[in-house]
Amino acid sequence: MGSDFLKKFEGFSKLHYEERLSRLQELGYLSKEDIAYLQLGSVSKKLKERVELTQCFIENALGYFPLPLGLAANFIINKKSYVLPMAVEETSIIAAASKTARWICEEGEITTQVLSALSIGQIQMPEVKDYNSLKNCISQNFPEWKKLINKNVLSSMVKRGGGLKDYELRSLRRPDGRTMAVLHLYIDTCSAMGANIINQTCEYLKEPLEKASGEKAGLCILSNLSDKRMVQAQVKLRNQDSQLIKKIEEASLFAEIDPYRACTSNKGVLNGVDALLIATGNDWRAVSAGLHAYASRKGPYSSLTKWRVKENELHGEMKGPFMLGTVGGVTDLHPTARLCLKILAFPKATELAGLCCALGLVQNLGALRALVTEGVIEGHMKLHVKNLVLKAGAKTEEEQKTLEKELIKVLKKMKRITLSQAIQVFKEIKKKMD
Repeated sequence: MGSDFLKKFEGFSKLHYEERLSRLQELGYLSKEDIAYLQLGSVSKKLKERVELTQCFIENALGYFPLPLGLAANFIINKKSYVLPMAVEETSIIAAASKTARWICEEGEITTQVLSALSIGQIQMPEVKDYNSLKNCISQNFPEWKKLINKNVLSSMVKRGGGLKDYELRSLRRPDGRTMAVLHLYIDTCSAMGANIINQTCEYLKEPLEKASGEKAGLCILSNLSDKRMVQAQVKLRNQDSQLIKKIEEASLFAEIDPYRACTSNKGVLNGVDALLIATGNDWRAVSAGLHAYASRKGPYSSLTKWRVKENELHGEMKGPFMLGTVGGVTDLHPTARLCLKILAFPKATELAGLCCALGLVQNLGALRALVTEGVIEGHMKLHVKNLVLKAGAKTEEEQKTLEKELIKVLKKMKRITLSQAIQVFKEIKKKMD
């Protein structure tokens, strides 16, 4: 299956725009209507619908700020083939993801696993008079509260197998020496992100909790550090060059023990994660915040990924909280988000979380391979040349192709290239053309 899937996307990046869309239609990812919508380059065919949707999404709406939307090809995850929609403005991200995914799928495998699927709602009690009494009160009353919440607040989720599942009471030491308590409610929100319903659940329980315990509740709010909603992705690469994979392992160790390097490494992971989240209409800020917090769970900020050499194989792993959804909110309302979910065959939230985690891990591997071989500048700048071609003023196809070819020569010779160099080279080309 792997080789057949990879063949379908051979040369995909070199196709012209129209040819790329036609190929995706042939493969069944897009319909004629989808292509017409993408060619329009807007959120709706009708101006009135565009304005109405804008007003639904945000306040003081002015319009839209489009991001380039592309596809990362060559992904086979859990033995299932995917093309991953990515909304991102940075050069080389999609190319690196596609290239690295092809390498893995030809010489290894990508797998994911859902470790847990419960979101967290928090009810804070700022100053607790008697923590042990509060603990006993919650233990005695929780079974009844759970029934009430699942009936009155979460009934639709209960029908889908979700709802309130469990709780945990935490004790925090305040700076003044007093005790703050936090009640965690563990809720299965199924394929919804669930932010609003989690907040409603916490608010619903606030009054019964205060009445039964005699304690005063404070904030009632979800947590984006959803470490009970965990996903893991793993990569295995077989029969690799021993020097290459040893260098990748050393680069991984650097990020694991140095927060300065970890921050840059994790930004590279989020290049992939955020792009897929944005494309599918998800709250990428919530997931990013959760992942950064998770990276600090042991004290110093550390890497989200880990790479190790085992018997001439390279093993990679990423684990983290992914609080996202495939139903509700913008995922239902935004036409482009719906189209991207359609390309993914409308996955459940847990499946999409796995895809995000896998994409982040693959993106990390691509960056590490570039760093330990050609260096990040050369690989990135080859793709950045296309931007410089446009900035330098090349307009016709002939000008653009000629300038791109000359700039690649400069890059190979000098290992760097600037806009001023690109403009100078273009002036020389124009003289010859004239």
